[in-house]
Amino acid sequence: MVPLRDNNPTIITPYVTYGIIIANILVFIYQLNLNPQQLQGFFYTAALVPCQLSNTCPSALGNQLIPEWMTLITSQFLHGGLLHLAGNMLFLWVFGNNIEDRLGHVKYLIFYLTCGVLAALSQWFFSQNSTIPSLGASGAIAGVLGAYILRFPKAEILTLVPLGFFITTIRVPAFFFLGFWFFQQAFYGIASLQARSNIGMESGGIAYWAHAGGFVFGAMLAPLFGLYRRDRYHR
Repeated sequence: MVPLRDNNPTIITPYVTYGIIIANILVFIYQLNLNPQQLQGFFYTAALVPCQLSNTCPSALGNQLIPEWMTLITSQFLHGGLLHLAGNMLFLWVFGNNIEDRLGHVKYLIFYLTCGVLAALSQWFFSQNSTIPSLGASGAIAGVLGAYILRFPKAEILTLVPLGFFITTIRVPAFFFLGFWFFQQAFYGIASLQARSNIGMESGGIAYWAHAGGFVFGAMLAPLFGLYRRDRYHR
């Protein structure tokens, strides 16, 4: 299911959400101008490599050029491909503006980056010796989704649904759309614990624990950042 838009109007202009989207696009354009060897080096420098954070990497990987803790933030602006970038930015476009509207610009930015850091640490916890770079904005965006389902469970999401050769749109409540998304991430994350190699970073696919962890931390932290304030401005 692909979210297209919600029926949840905002009061403020979500400048931070727009800025994050632009920053991700600009970094991706920079990536496109790197040759394969340069891109690999860039990922091992700016993405989160779990074994570097754990200090268990083989010497063949070389030394990290920036402190590894900084990659908990820089990795949030890297993407492995156009579809990876487009999917993440679409979710941020649909759901981020309402959370920024509730928290305010500065708190929202801090909330977003914090969720991204905690999401990355969630994935690291289950893959501490991995040599595969972990990157993408999805962990931070998962935190936004966790806040959204908590504050706007009844908001309707216009959703694109493929049915074989046909494509249709339906409106579904946010608690169903995001709840289904979360349980999918948690299910695959648990399944990866039984796999010979973790689903996600180890197989070059999706870091499910980053998604599930980001979602949970977002739901936990958002009320502390003021998710339920400014109610008088909203219906």
